[in-house]
Amino acid sequence: MKRNTSTDDLDQHILRIVKEMTPETVEQLITLTQKQVPASQQAILDRILHLQEREKIRLKPYHGRTPERLAGYLSTGHACWYWITIITTLATALLILSTPDIAFPLVYARYILGSVFVLWLPGYAFIKALFPTRVPIQTRSKDLDTIERVALSLGMSIALVPIIGLLLNYTPWGIRLTPITLSLAALTLTCATAAIIREHQTKRQP
Repeated sequence: MKRNTSTDDLDQHILRIVKEMTPETVEQLITLTQKQVPASQQAILDRILHLQEREKIRLKPYHGRTPERLAGYLSTGHACWYWITIITTLATALLILSTPDIAFPLVYARYILGSVFVLWLPGYAFIKALFPTRVPIQTRSKDLDTIERVALSLGMSIALVPIIGLLLNYTPWGIRLTPITLSLAALTLTCATAAIIREHQTKRQP
């Protein structure tokens, strides 16, 4: 009975460390656990593997250390979301500004990308800038982080777009297609750049 209590206590420490400190490697998780619990590396590793088998935690493949410089980080797979956001934003803005309403069927691509441009990208970039690694909402599964980010991104986009329109209403440009497109593109690009900088800094922290 004493052994079961000890392993349960070790499991709780491991789960709490994973949730609160989000270590990037198993080695970091073992080191952080040993600072709180007097257990051997092998014992902690056994419990980590046990928790993975029970799907309490999920171990991801290790892709190496985070590059020291931002330029190096931008060339890794972690920055794919950033380049997709930048390319999609620029391509959509160009398509909206250059495609006339009678240019069928290209206009349908304009409608689809335009909807993503308005309802998704500004909120996603803004939320990513606020929470570069994880959305700090407690749930039973880390898989829900993606669902939370999608929901927050949609809600934030719906909130940001009217604010942009309201601000443009008090400028000489007014609420027209070109000013709105350029404003949303500038907002998305700025937030995405701030987000990738914060993400790199967060992952560089020990």
